[in-house]
Amino acid sequence: MTRSILILGGTADARILAGKLADESGYRILLSMAGRTLSPVEQPVPMRSGGFGGATGLANFIRAEGFDILVDATHPYAARISANAIEAARLAEVPLVALSRPVWQRQPGDTWHSADTVEQAVTALGDESRRVFLALGRQELLPFEAAPQHSYLIRSVDPVEPPLKVPDARYITARGPFALDDEIRMLEENRIGTVVSKNSGGSASYGKIEAARRLGLPVIMIERPPQLDETSVSDAPVPDIAAALTAIRHQLSLLEKRGE
Repeated sequence: MTRSILILGGTADARILAGKLADESGYRILLSMAGRTLSPVEQPVPMRSGGFGGATGLANFIRAEGFDILVDATHPYAARISANAIEAARLAEVPLVALSRPVWQRQPGDTWHSADTVEQAVTALGDESRRVFLALGRQELLPFEAAPQHSYLIRSVDPVEPPLKVPDARYITARGPFALDDEIRMLEENRIGTVVSKNSGGSASYGKIEAARRLGLPVIMIERPPQLDETSVSDAPVPDIAAALTAIRHQLSLLEKRGE
């Protein structure tokens, strides 16, 4: 019997996980993306783009398409999608495996200033003009228009359209992972004084954090949203792709034993 797996994506981890599952025979896999990235990279499995209409819509999709298991491999800051995944798995009565990368931990030499929201990060920059590197999604940049005194270097996967209404903003369109030496060079050449980042975890975008440490630059770190109630997740959230594969295989083996 061919088992069907629905993966909610939005991260490089989701793409890698889908590829590893595709290498194993016997699975029908669909990778669902939120559609926020204008030019997503090619995926190793069939893909859909767009929302489902909340938790109920997602549950209806799971039932209608006959998926056996739901995998949440969305971005750590996609709190609403993860909440919908938990509720949809409950409604559709399918196991849920949630992949949640551990947060970056402060290391000796790091100068981090914690912020709960993007708006708090804007305030933390202060009134005095700074040269700021923004490593955020393009949809989260608008609050920085309230601080036009700063000079911004902005990196995003897709072009920022329209550009920010500030006097000094430069844009880099690039997709990670980013090497440490390249990150150091970028910060030095642009005379960056402060880095603003989310605590996304993982290695793909950690280079800028290590580069800031090497250069003695402060980082305004936007913390993750409060943890969701994950009591209905079939296994405890897993920290990496290897653990996700193990959890998925475990849940599928349980389905086989129950004859479902």
